[in-house]
Amino acid sequence: MPRRGVLPSRGHHLEARGSQRGGRREANFGARLACGGMTKEWGNASNRLALAIMAGALSGCVVGPNYQRPSAPMATAYKEAIGWSPAHPSDAADRQDWWTVFNDPVLNDLEQQVQVSNQNLKAAEAAFRQAEALVSEQRAALFPTLSVTGSASKAGGGGAGMVGSSPYEIGAEASWAPDVWGGVRRAVEAAKDSAQASDADLANARLSAQTSLALDYILLRQLDEEKRLQDATVAAYQRTLMVTQNRYDAGAVSVSDVLAARTQLASSQGDDTDLAQQRAKFEHAVALLAGRPPSTLTLAPIAWVMPTPDIPPEIPSGLLQRRPDIAAAERRAAAANAQIGVAVAAYFPTVTLVGQGGGASSQLGRLFSASTSFWSIGAAAAETVFDAGARSAKVKQNRAAYAQAVANYRQTVLTAFGQVEDALAAQRVLGVEQTPRDAAVAAATRNERVSLNQYQAGQVDYTTVVVAQVAALSARNTALQNQASRLANAVTLINALGGGWTTDGRPRGSVAAAAPVQSLESE
Repeated sequence: MPRRGVLPSRGHHLEARGSQRGGRREANFGARLACGGMTKEWGNASNRLALAIMAGALSGCVVGPNYQRPSAPMATAYKEAIGWSPAHPSDAADRQDWWTVFNDPVLNDLEQQVQVSNQNLKAAEAAFRQAEALVSEQRAALFPTLSVTGSASKAGGGGAGMVGSSPYEIGAEASWAPDVWGGVRRAVEAAKDSAQASDADLANARLSAQTSLALDYILLRQLDEEKRLQDATVAAYQRTLMVTQNRYDAGAVSVSDVLAARTQLASSQGDDTDLAQQRAKFEHAVALLAGRPPSTLTLAPIAWVMPTPDIPPEIPSGLLQRRPDIAAAERRAAAANAQIGVAVAAYFPTVTLVGQGGGASSQLGRLFSASTSFWSIGAAAAETVFDAGARSAKVKQNRAAYAQAVANYRQTVLTAFGQVEDALAAQRVLGVEQTPRDAAVAAATRNERVSLNQYQAGQVDYTTVVVAQVAALSARNTALQNQASRLANAVTLINALGGGWTTDGRPRGSVAAAAPVQSLESE
């Protein structure tokens, strides 16, 4: 006899089988389906149920709120940029390779290594590929599943009346759960938004690594320059000690002047040695950011030649398109909004369509003949009538998660504006500060030279020389630190403006950007 297929059922269902006649089961839901501007009555007949299911599936019904980009606090202009314009504006913030504005070939090469070998970036890239795969996994639920089976067996025995047999079976089964209410489409939407957030996270991780490397490199070069200044200071103190020793040998000064000169020289030599240890730490940090063991990277000291660029800001609204962390926060808000629709879809019945067919015969040659074939088609629908408020709680949970995501998005925007304002203020103030710092170096250097000449002439005591030399070294280091701070702040400002990243780099096909589908629920 032909076999009947087994249909999964959790509630009311309809069946149609090729081996039976008569006997009809009915489903009466007493509900109305409103989709795509059409209203269908669900009657008691199977054909009306089927028509209602098809109408719902084909008219694009999607429950839950359609996403609208949340509003964010916005200013018309940056406070710290009003009344200020750079003398030599740089377009570094508009380029992907923004670090080239510092005109340092070593830095350029290291930044390229970050994009290839940094392990944090590899981890972020792998997370993005996971998110992309999740989109494909969620989208697969929109399509039917098909499975095939086949079997062959043989049985026999030596007892009386035992007859051997060789049955063969082959079959196929297809099932499909139409996305009548759009729950699966909302899940796909959420997965797409999450993938776009992951892509923005990858861009943010890349920008963070590039920024960290540039900052560490600038500090390393600052230490190189400090080492050069300290070496020159040690050499000067050695000459001063020689002068003091000669005057002591001539009986012109007391031994205390010689001891003071020796103390000053030894202290300076100790500071000089400590700079080498500090430099080694930054060199190791640069190597790690470039994805290399510290033992494989050696950066030779070079002269301080990095220019200090002025980075012009853009209008504040452009920051929303340039900062990858803002884009990631906004995409997570969109994903949270889509999850509300997924939760709302659980209120509605689920429908499953199943078809099965195949053949069974004791002879392999007759396996595909009409007399040995069987088939079965059917539909099953199920609706949860009591869950003690579980679905309602899930909807509330997802709405709260969306509110949290919106608040996080707005806070990310505020933080970004604050970082830009801080960097603009530092750019302006440090630029003004450089002029008096340079003037202080010139004055202190002259005073150091005059004091030493006066000491050699016996006009002042050695304490005057020590004070002048300490003041000169301090002025040089302060001016150098200000110059390094301006370079580091330029990197910070470029980072605050989003580097060279824009939202155009996000994956295409965003559901949020697509034409909205009709919703059964307003937000």
